[in-house]
Amino acid sequence: MKKFNIRKVLDGLKEVSSSTPSVQVGPQENHLFHETLQSDHFQLCKTVRHGFPYQPSSMAFDPVQKILAIGTQSGALRLFGRPGVECYCQHESGSAVIQLQFLINEGALVSALADDSVHLWNLRQKRPAILHSLKFNRERITFCHLPFQSKWLYIGTERGNVHIVNVESFMLSGYVIMWNKAIELSSKAHPGPVVHISDNPMDEGKLIIGFESGIVVLWDLKSKKADYRYAHDEAIHSVAWHHEGKQFICSHSDGTLTTWNVRGQGRPIQTITPHGKQPKDGKKPEPCKPILKVEYKTTRNGEPFIIFSGGLSYDTVGRRPCLTVMHGKSTAVLEMDYPIVDFLTLCETPYPNDFQEPYAVVVLLEKDLVVIDLAQNGYPIFENPYPLTIHESPVTCCEYFADCPVDLIPALYSVGSRQKRQGYSKKEWPVSGGNWGQGTLSYPEIIITGHADGTVKFWDASAIMLQVLYKLKTAKVFDRNRSKEDKGSTEVSDEDPFAIQIMAWCPESRMLCVAGVSANVIVYRFSKLEVTTEVVQLLEVRMQSELNETDSPDGGGEPTSAHHTPGASPHTSGPPSQPSTSSNNSDGGNMPCLKVRSTPLKQSAGYQVDLVVQLVWVSGEPPQQISSLALNSTYGLVVFGNSNGVAVVDYIQKTVVLNLGTVELYGSNDPYQRQPRSPRKSRQPSGGLCDINEGSATSEDRCKSPTSAKMSRKLSLPTELKPDLVLLSVCPPRGANPLDHRDNSFSRSRSSSVTSIDKESREAISLFYFCETFARKGDSTLTPCLYVGTSLGTVLVLVLTLPPAGEQRQLQPVIIAPVGMLVRLKGSVLRMALLDSSGSLLPPSFDPWFEPNVTTDGEEKVPKRRPVSVSPSTSQDLSESQYAVVCSEKQAKVVSLPSQTCIYKHNITETSFILRADVVQMTQGVCLACFCANGHIKTLSLPGLRPLLDVNYLPLTDMRIARTFCFTNLGQAMYLCSPTEIQRITYSQETCENLQEMLGELFTPVETPEAPNRGFFKGLFGGGAQSLDREELFGEIAAGKASRSLAQHIPGTGGIEGMKGAASGVVGDLARARIALDERGQKLGELDERTAAMMTSADSFSKHAHEMMLKCKDKKWYQF
Repeated sequence: MKKFNIRKVLDGLKEVSSSTPSVQVGPQENHLFHETLQSDHFQLCKTVRHGFPYQPSSMAFDPVQKILAIGTQSGALRLFGRPGVECYCQHESGSAVIQLQFLINEGALVSALADDSVHLWNLRQKRPAILHSLKFNRERITFCHLPFQSKWLYIGTERGNVHIVNVESFMLSGYVIMWNKAIELSSKAHPGPVVHISDNPMDEGKLIIGFESGIVVLWDLKSKKADYRYAHDEAIHSVAWHHEGKQFICSHSDGTLTTWNVRGQGRPIQTITPHGKQPKDGKKPEPCKPILKVEYKTTRNGEPFIIFSGGLSYDTVGRRPCLTVMHGKSTAVLEMDYPIVDFLTLCETPYPNDFQEPYAVVVLLEKDLVVIDLAQNGYPIFENPYPLTIHESPVTCCEYFADCPVDLIPALYSVGSRQKRQGYSKKEWPVSGGNWGQGTLSYPEIIITGHADGTVKFWDASAIMLQVLYKLKTAKVFDRNRSKEDKGSTEVSDEDPFAIQIMAWCPESRMLCVAGVSANVIVYRFSKLEVTTEVVQLLEVRMQSELNETDSPDGGGEPTSAHHTPGASPHTSGPPSQPSTSSNNSDGGNMPCLKVRSTPLKQSAGYQVDLVVQLVWVSGEPPQQISSLALNSTYGLVVFGNSNGVAVVDYIQKTVVLNLGTVELYGSNDPYQRQPRSPRKSRQPSGGLCDINEGSATSEDRCKSPTSAKMSRKLSLPTELKPDLVLLSVCPPRGANPLDHRDNSFSRSRSSSVTSIDKESREAISLFYFCETFARKGDSTLTPCLYVGTSLGTVLVLVLTLPPAGEQRQLQPVIIAPVGMLVRLKGSVLRMALLDSSGSLLPPSFDPWFEPNVTTDGEEKVPKRRPVSVSPSTSQDLSESQYAVVCSEKQAKVVSLPSQTCIYKHNITETSFILRADVVQMTQGVCLACFCANGHIKTLSLPGLRPLLDVNYLPLTDMRIARTFCFTNLGQAMYLCSPTEIQRITYSQETCENLQEMLGELFTPVETPEAPNRGFFKGLFGGGAQSLDREELFGEIAAGKASRSLAQHIPGTGGIEGMKGAASGVVGDLARARIALDERGQKLGELDERTAAMMTSADSFSKHAHEMMLKCKDKKWYQF
């Protein structure tokens, strides 16, 4: 219903909140209300983030806790446990996360960032916090390794050095492995950055260090020298050990894998190019693309697995990225939809010196997360239970509904469960850690997302979880194969002709209406039965409010017979029984943008097409894009508007009831006295998405639309997800207004180049609101009405005359008549609502849902009509019975009905403008919630318009947030914080207080599996795993202190709960017990020594005392 203007957004950002909004609150008449909502009922906080982590960069898995961590290029951390247990954290610096390492089964995680900082996260609390940070000053971090059950973290750098950090204190050890000592004379040049560090699975005292240039060094930690060095011509990308510690594999930049014996130095024992073509003459195979990562996993009863990413031949142009699984003699190449960021093999044991027994591979792609089952033939994938498909097609609009009817989610789930794919692994999802929250706040919540490919997804958002319920494909209604003739005079093919622009949904009646970018409206009914529709019902509407200069100047309407005057009989361009398509039009230019399919349409249970309405080209002019949409199930009407006017469609009779230009809605009361203009002056070229950088002047002129005097709305509707938010100028299909969200619109440009005359003549429809109210000033009875809000701040009233229910409703026409203007505000009208005399919200009337298709009995269910909702006070003899709340981009007004006097007015913002406003029902009462372009979230009491909350939530905003921000009841709100993620927030104090209980727990106490048995002979003759006292080597006593200038220690901001987590120990229960025992033993030893010393001292004293007694016993007192 609204429009976007990029200049307006930028203006709003510049003027963040430099001046306070002027407040004009106070009744002009004596209206007294007891408002229950107070400012202490409001508090703003983020609740949970859903969706795929945007631009992922790294991944880690805790094999005991069964938790998956994903880091992103913007410094975000997403932690996943069992379905429903998710957590989002953010590094303050916003630098890319280059590596993650779990302290396995310790409830802690180490993250290494591109800004050369290392952080320790405490996961033993519901909202993880940083306990320690270490910022390197002189060296760049390239690789980290934390051995299992060790407190010493190895950090490799770009200079080729290896530093060691104590993860308990987060202090650097004085022990450093310098690159020149590591390679000595084996290479004349610098070996390059460290790309790999790992200790020998069988000997913790031996550390393998891989350098980028191709040199690998086996370093003896005790003797502080290199035992062996292995050199290869090609650059190394990764290294993987065999669990027995006698062999390791390296992956190289030429697509080769080299296998080395630890004790054999010179050459690798095997070199293979898995995807290289083997020449017949025995020469080296052709080089391939780099193998970026390799993992070598053994099984007790079979061949080992070698799994790697990359390494494809260069001649496989256009081939998708692959993960290769080599198992014995079989090689499986698994194609992925997106480039591979990282992968991890999940194994039965956390111990590196035991048979690994791999059972799954987690593959992190740029836009997806895939888990492959290694145990089943054909390597099927697991069904992903997380809501990671929000971005399957770019989101173009959203709606959020809290406190829905209780039967709605089960109904949607039952039809959605039939849409599931087959062929998944039969095993349980392997990421199963954590526990669900114990929150008591639970009510049905539904999020609906509209997408660029024409799909609409329904999500269950109850109890801070998210799960897809049902997916509707609206593009099925249209013919996808459009020939050149069908495209009319358009030259550019549209990238997203089916994109959803606005959605209107009635949860009680389950009626759904969607408007697409190609100037089409589709009405859907919900059915539990499958049906085949022989002919899709179609209405074609000609909307052209401005006349050519040669036409009669006094009409202001359209010159065609499709124009409907108030009270005129319903008229369509084709009778319902024989729906017309573009081929039926006699006028060559009179065609819709998309062709509705003419073949029968099989519609499965769920949402089924009831009616398609299309705007057609008029006299070579493309239809203007739909800017506002509403439906009412009680009246059986759908209304939509654009920059030309309003059309009301009766979806029961399948007729157009009204088709009026915006100017005609005013009648003789038009405050602007506009002259009709030739539509040629505002003609827009056709086109799809065009980049904003194509020349600002041409873009501005080309995309100006009569919606309102403004530049084209710039809108981020990327066809593929890009790293930065690209603001696109949407030159919509066939010159329609750009794609946009109904209530997240920008209208009116602040550009001085647009004259006020243009401004006035380009008034668009921005809002519709169906209600039962007092239509005219001084009315004493309630009448069904339609309020129409415009981009110039006017609210107009249309009176609806409806036939009686039952059979008459099918036969008699609906009559609509404009009765004039209710109120005017500054800026485009965004939201309306009605309150009763006590200040309670009056919801629009609705019909309950009924099964539209014939039942098994052969009878069609007749809808039960719900009586019109009239508040009890309206029957009383009161002078003021209702209050209309109207909010525009700048201000809010409360108008008393039927006297139509403005009793409250509040200027919400002076320097910015409102992007989204909603009248929401809180537990304690009703309020108006607003989101401004300068990032402020505000709530106002109703009807008094007292400011209750004002928080500067987002210092900056972008078009995606502006387009997808939604408030809903009970203090919930949401927006798309990235192309792939939904951020949910609450502005309710009650929810904030209960949030801690509602959040899931990531860490659960689990016993670490027993270490592998060494066996009798290995214990007798050696050869088992060699342990190492790292404390003795790396501690301050042996290694000394590290250079202070090398890195700076920064204490974390874990807070009280973080300190509790730290106190409960990050090193682990076992290690803590061992340390405590050592300390106790030491203290007992000291006590023994002290006791022995005291006994010796007592003996000595006794001896001396005896001697003294003997000496003195014969002496007289005077001899002393």
